Amino acid sequence: MAGRISEGSGDLDENSEINVTPFIDVMLVLLIIFMVAAPLATVDMKVDLPQSVARPTPRDDKPVFVTLKADLSLAVGNEETARETFVSELKRITNGNTETRVLLRADKLVDYGELMTVMNLIKNAGYGKIALVGLEAAPGR
Repeated sequence: MAGRISEGSGDLDENSEINVTPFIDVMLVLLIIFMVAAPLATVDMKVDLPQSVARPTPRDDKPVFVTLKADLSLAVGNEETARETFVSELKRITNGNTETRVLLRADKLVDYGELMTVMNLIKNAGYGKIALVGLEAAPGR
């Protein structure tokens, strides 16, 4: 606590004002440290990326989902199907239109080889537009 002498009396009065000058000095020093350290902390890798003029793909009104579950069973849409009848079921749902985009989703426990087997089944059925479906991860995960 600081004291100040008043003009008329011999008693010391309390001064409750905060001196902010040291606080400002510390903040300016920290600002300078971060301004110098921030460029050193970033990884700068020069990559010359190609430009694309591709338009975003329009979404289908009724997407066709093929699901590979953890027990390796297949489902087209919401209906489970056997691997033997998988291609005919896929053609039935898409009305035989092989230009339909097929969205493939699989359980995270499914082996990569099994996923590729299902992708090959879809590709051999004549469907060239296959997209993989995943969950969007939160930043920092």
